Amino acid sequence: MVTLNPQFVVDDKQAKTGVLLSVADWDHIVEALEELDDLRAYDEAKASPSEVVPFEQAVKELDSARVR
Repeated sequence: MVTLNPQFVVDDKQAKTGVLLSVADWDHIVEALEELDDLRAYDEAKASPSEVVPFEQAVKELDSARVR
């Protein structure tokens, strides 16, 4: 678990209107969100039935998609 040290921006009525984070804290949050996206994509892929594609065919398809 990452320990964050946020600083809050407040308006003249002391209502929170924003948050300041260190770059290190921000980097930790982005990394955690990327990992979460990967886990969700994995779970979605495992839940969906799909055909098996040979590795060589997958590489060819990816290469042809890059050319476009």
